[in-house]
Amino acid sequence: MRGDDMDEKTKVLVVDDEEIVRLSHIRTLASVHCNVEVVRDGKEALQVMERRPVDVVLLDLRMPGMDGMSVLKTIKHRWPETEVVIITGYPSVETAKEAVRLGAYDYLAKPVGPDEVINVANGAMTQKRWALHKDRTGQDEGIGSSTASSLKTSSFAY
Repeated sequence: MRGDDMDEKTKVLVVDDEEIVRLSHIRTLASVHCNVEVVRDGKEALQVMERRPVDVVLLDLRMPGMDGMSVLKTIKHRWPETEVVIITGYPSVETAKEAVRLGAYDYLAKPVGPDEVINVANGAMTQKRWALHKDRTGQDEGIGSSTASSLKTSSFAY
């Protein structure tokens, strides 16, 4: 079943300067009952997070103004429970490593299809729920000991 771990309460923020990408992600994530908000740049993303933090952020790297790595760093510092997925049209091993170091849940190379978007958002939400459960119980149930250990770069061409 698609979107098993996502429900009406899952809040996703899409940060991309390309309108076609934003519209595509809205359509895809709305089909699995996510509450989706979209913005064009990093500054707008941080303003949204200030008002109402989200569960998952789908974040482009190259945007006008504040770049995606700076946004990632700020989000993970101020809202560490938010899972961030980098989706970039300019993938590189260096940026993938940096994203992992800064706490990204995953790193995908554009173009990404609807199933990939649903799967990565679903995985990020599962990670967030597991991390919150671990924080509440103080137990590590063996799902993974860090965000980096769950990073999947299968769609990234080395």
